[in-house]
Amino acid sequence: MLAATGPVAGAAETPKGAPTASGPTPATALDRPPGRPTAEQTDSRTEKLLPERLRRHRVTNLTEQAAEELVTARAFAPGLPGFVGVAVDLLLDPASAPAGRRPLRHGFLDARSSRVAVVSAPPSPGLEVALRRMSDDLAAATRVMDQHGLTVLPFATEASPADPPHTYATGTAGIRIGLEAGPDDDGPLGLRRRWVLAHNLAPVLAAAFANAPLRHGRPTGWRSVRQALRRDLAVLPGHPGNLPVQRIPDTLAAGFGPGSAIDPRTAWAAHVMDSPTITGRSLRERFRTGARLTANDLDRHLAGLRPPVAARGHLEIDVVDSQPGNGWRVPVAVITALLDDPRAAQEAYAATAHLAGEPLLWERAARDALTDPVLADAARACFLAAYGALARQGVSRTLRDAVADFTETYVNRGRCPADDLLDHTVRPV
Repeated sequence: MLAATGPVAGAAETPKGAPTASGPTPATALDRPPGRPTAEQTDSRTEKLLPERLRRHRVTNLTEQAAEELVTARAFAPGLPGFVGVAVDLLLDPASAPAGRRPLRHGFLDARSSRVAVVSAPPSPGLEVALRRMSDDLAAATRVMDQHGLTVLPFATEASPADPPHTYATGTAGIRIGLEAGPDDDGPLGLRRRWVLAHNLAPVLAAAFANAPLRHGRPTGWRSVRQALRRDLAVLPGHPGNLPVQRIPDTLAAGFGPGSAIDPRTAWAAHVMDSPTITGRSLRERFRTGARLTANDLDRHLAGLRPPVAARGHLEIDVVDSQPGNGWRVPVAVITALLDDPRAAQEAYAATAHLAGEPLLWERAARDALTDPVLADAARACFLAAYGALARQGVSRTLRDAVADFTETYVNRGRCPADDLLDHTVRPV
């Protein structure tokens, strides 16, 4: 289950029954910029599952086998769907984000880089509570930026040609959603099915919410520079992707399906072990060439991995570009509905299962978005399923209308928010 953040001055009381952090063990990665967990922030239940011999490796050297076992054991803390965590990046102008961590009413404000600040709210019992808490914290964060003379930009990549080069992590803004891993079974909401569904949905969601067509103020040929940078693709003529981290496979769920014996923990652990570290060599290669690494080193490596879907004790979905205004609410609602509502999950699975065999799907999602007919068809089916789930759950009319408006404005017309930016951008002759 998602662990709630520790107490914050002025924070609302955690609802009875909600998981809380206690003692020296704070929350999971959701109480700081997602994708940046430390070992101590891992869900306490996953730590309790570790054999004693693995717990001793916090400061002693790991073997390759012990490292892989450690990642496997901590990948998921099974829990029924219900709690929702959200983090929203703020792209700032000028690039001078205030340093350090600031407590907000519910969560925290951090600086990932001089260009990007992150508002991370605590895991919340239900979608609408999560949205309300994030709304409170975003308003507070905006006031902080105003006090520092900073403007929050309504798009996902740096706009000025004078900006220094940034990578995917330090110069782009997105929205991350954390959901429960699901029960450890093969049911429609079980963690194995949710792992596969999240991967099937990821390129569809990236295409629908693409909002990063510019780099240094220039059109790039991509509708989501964020996804192009993440996959180390050239985003301007003659310019490399500038992301010397890891090549992300099209899916970490390859080989999965109904009745598959493959465990998501195994897939995640293999990805972690085979992804390059800051040295350029994979973790596995470093072990095999005699590197002396501890669990703390492993945590730093995990913090640098930013795949579209990650196992952080919970499911972390990181595929959505920053949206203008209150547009961040729509992807949170859609993703939560598609993964946490049993009927919507079945409908989304049916609409996206065939995508695993599509060639260059992520490149198409980043470049073409919903002008790609395959992605557009899947998106229309998924957004319809999400709206149905939200209606069944009785969420507010305002939220349902926001999802319906986005669907009509973009999804049903084969457009995405990036197209609005391109419509108002002078393209070079």
